Amino acid sequence: MHEGVMIKKANPLLEIAIFLAIVIADSIGLVPISQTIFLVPFIWVVLRLRKEPWSTIGFVLPAGTSKIIVLGVFAGIFLELLAVYVTTPLISGAFGVEPDYSELSEIQGNIQLLVLYLALSWVLAAFGEEICFRGFLMKRIAQVFGETRAAWLVSLVLASVLFGWGHTEQGVSGWVQEGLSGFLLGVLFLASRKNLALPIVAHGVSNSVAFVLIYFGNYPGLGAGGA
Repeated sequence: MHEGVMIKKANPLLEIAIFLAIVIADSIGLVPISQTIFLVPFIWVVLRLRKEPWSTIGFVLPAGTSKIIVLGVFAGIFLELLAVYVTTPLISGAFGVEPDYSELSEIQGNIQLLVLYLALSWVLAAFGEEICFRGFLMKRIAQVFGETRAAWLVSLVLASVLFGWGHTEQGVSGWVQEGLSGFLLGVLFLASRKNLALPIVAHGVSNSVAFVLIYFGNYPGLGAGGA
């Protein structure tokens, strides 16, 4: 019995370690396309082995879904405008360089690419990253620290740092900005009683606004090297 309890307690740490390994592999260019396409199947396996439903990490429709969608739309617009016109300029000024979004510059004036990136963003970022970072990772980190209120605050900070680090290709300013965005999405997750619906909608809308701004060439860091 004691050995079974110890194994159960060790599981979150092992799962976090594997999760971290995938993010590290992605940060050094060993993961093709997106870390999400590896993290989500890993999470599926973990939940199957634990015999836990997706609802245990917040992936379930809440009551008042239509209200959540409306709130998510407004939250997403606010988060992106805050990032573009307030926090990104401040962070760029502090580090002396803009985030590097140069690889997205091909979207400018290209409606086909805009539609493609919007679709991929909703699947891989809005749903995928929220399931991975806010739902799964925050839950596992909180479990390690006892799932108290303080434990959830620790998980919010640590998951946000790792989320930002998962965007190292954007340079240090992009890393910090994405970490801040992850933190705010995590706050939405906690504020909605650990349900993923609100941060998923907010994340998807935020990215959609970003891609539309990129399409019109009105976005920081589109020049080569973020210059």
